[in-house]
Amino acid sequence: MLTIYIHNACNVLDFLPKSRRLIFFTRSVFGWFCSVLKMLARLASRRFLEIRQAFRQSSQASRSLSTALNYHLDTPDNNPDLPWEFSEANKQKVKEILSHYPSNYKQSAVIPLLDLAQQQHGGWLPVSAMNAVAKVIEVAPIRVYEVATFYSMFNRSKVGKYHLLVCGTTPCMIRGSREIEEALLNHLGVKRNEVTSDGLFSVGEMECMGCCVNAPMITVADYSNGSEGYTYNYYEDITPKRVIEIVEMLRRGEKLPPGTQNPKRIKSGPEGGNTTLLTDPKPPPCRDLDAC
Repeated sequence: MLTIYIHNACNVLDFLPKSRRLIFFTRSVFGWFCSVLKMLARLASRRFLEIRQAFRQSSQASRSLSTALNYHLDTPDNNPDLPWEFSEANKQKVKEILSHYPSNYKQSAVIPLLDLAQQQHGGWLPVSAMNAVAKVIEVAPIRVYEVATFYSMFNRSKVGKYHLLVCGTTPCMIRGSREIEEALLNHLGVKRNEVTSDGLFSVGEMECMGCCVNAPMITVADYSNGSEGYTYNYYEDITPKRVIEIVEMLRRGEKLPPGTQNPKRIKSGPEGGNTTLLTDPKPPPCRDLDAC
């Protein structure tokens, strides 16, 4: 396009006096440049509208975690006009949390207060709850939004009463975490970050849970009893079969012991027991430990 434009301009230049050729050429190039900018602006505007429309049509599940796009769209059950406040019991917890910080550093309590609000609200944070936290710590709401959209521990759309998170970091992936997630999704009949029709379960992914020696593992955030009965437990040495058994136990309201699910292991010890370090280690010969 540029080549054709310059070629045509040069043909015109042949018929102009030398004194006007530079002016004509400058105006021609400038005109072409403006035309290109207008064309690019139209394309960018059209593309932006397409992307915006696609986001509006996407399901709420695609925006359920803070690792998703960091924006908010008002919905009937999540908008700033809905009233929200801490329960009477949690107001006492709020006071206790704030007591840990100097009075001029209330904003430092934003994470524990958001966590408490999430527990109270069934595992997710509506924008009105974030606004309530901002009011408590006396900051602009945007300061709370910045935290809630940064940390993946905060869910900004509904989750199940039992929110199951599969570790997706390398050690767990090598040990079969993808197969565990697939077994969960197929058994529950949902996609990642969707909630089952009965509202009991949702499945998400989480990065390193810090127990690679017992990989693969999941965590279960239990919101079934509100903030008073909230629990957050790790289940390690998981298999696709065992994770489905865990789901069904939770469905029946049974409480299973956290930690390793391999009966041949004790905590993070080797399967079958120790083969070395069977006795207490000998003290160093260079000094008297009893004298310390």
